[in-house]
Amino acid sequence: MTSRRWSGDWALPPERPTDHLEVLIPTIDRAAELAVTLAGLAGQDDPPFRVTVSDQSATSTEEHPAVAAMLRVLRAQGRLVRYLVHLPKRGLAEHRQFLLDQSVADRVLFLDDDVWLEPGMLTRLCSALDALDCGFVGAAVQGLSFLHDDRPAERAPFETWDLPVLPEVLRRDAPQVTRMTLHNAANLTHLAGELHLATNSWLAYKIAWVGGCVLYQRQALVACGGFDFWTSLPPVHVGEDVAAQWRVMERFGGAGVLPSGAVHLEAPTTVPDRTTEAGDVVFGRSRGHDPAAPVGAAPDGGATAPSP
Repeated sequence: MTSRRWSGDWALPPERPTDHLEVLIPTIDRAAELAVTLAGLAGQDDPPFRVTVSDQSATSTEEHPAVAAMLRVLRAQGRLVRYLVHLPKRGLAEHRQFLLDQSVADRVLFLDDDVWLEPGMLTRLCSALDALDCGFVGAAVQGLSFLHDDRPAERAPFETWDLPVLPEVLRRDAPQVTRMTLHNAANLTHLAGELHLATNSWLAYKIAWVGGCVLYQRQALVACGGFDFWTSLPPVHVGEDVAAQWRVMERFGGAGVLPSGAVHLEAPTTVPDRTTEAGDVVFGRSRGHDPAAPVGAAPDGGATAPSP
């Protein structure tokens, strides 16, 4: 029996289990993409989870027909769903900190509003976090329009984790940052195919960071300050997820999970101005840093979003 109620029970009063997982979705001006993201969550069976959406759109998307329909589906399935409007906009980091402050579950999944999860992805992520006992695990988003774009050279940094997952210190000039190319295009999809993983299994690997779908031990993220550095940033910035993950990795470690069933919808970015990198403020700018090559993206534009 799964925690997701089937359609035969939708009209019955829900019997709510204890939710140890909360999905946190920051959104802005992406009604269609948000509806697809919610549809992915509606396809998840276990573990029990609740959903909190925080909207900074010019006009709230809560009543958009597709979004409203998927919110109704999730609630009928027995999920507790909160839809919050959070204004004024103070930047990505502040928005994530706001969501973290609203959360109550032991584990929080930060899920971008343009990511569809295949059925079973939440189960795999939670299973990995249970086994690895680290600060976070993530499913890097995949751009399936690049499924026929094979990039073996970008997969060269791939390295699996043997238990335990150890803390790591990463900065712009750290050799581990070369791992960022693993998340370009559909590289993880090609890796999974090469490894012939058993259905519903997972494999932990070493990362530079993970964009789009990251499951944290809430206590670990809070202990490392969450996204409290938002007060030191201008409202327009990027790389806040990288900075937060690096702080957690230093104390608790972090890992990627293969295969990744997180599909990037490849919508245009809502933050085209990438001048200010959160990591530069939090950790200081490394010597020899090229401001044209932000840490939040690979040289050809990938990592946090699939590259062309």
